[in-house]
Amino acid sequence: MSVNEMSAKIRELKELEALIEEAQKEAEAIKDTIKEQMDAEGVEEMTVDVYKVRYKTISSSRFDSTAFKKKYSDLYAQFTKQTASRRFTVA
Repeated sequence: MSVNEMSAKIRELKELEALIEEAQKEAEAIKDTIKEQMDAEGVEEMTVDVYKVRYKTISSSRFDSTAFKKKYSDLYAQFTKQTASRRFTVA
C-alpha cells in the first residue's frame, strides 16, 4: 500500500471514528432522557410497545487489588502474572 493510500485509509478511519463518537453521544443523550422519565415516574421497569426498559440499581462486590497490594505486597506478587497485548492507535 502506498503512502497516499495509507493516508487516505487513515483519514477515512478518523472520519468514521468521529461519526461513531457523535452517534454514541446522541444515543447517551436519548438514554439519559429515558432514565430521567423513569426516575420522574418512580419506576425501575416499564414496557413500551414491544420494548421492556429497565433502569435498576445493581449492587456488586469488587476486589480492591490496590489495597491488597499495599497490605500484602509479597502475596500479591506471588499471584500476579504478566501479560502482553498489542494496542493500535492513530494520533
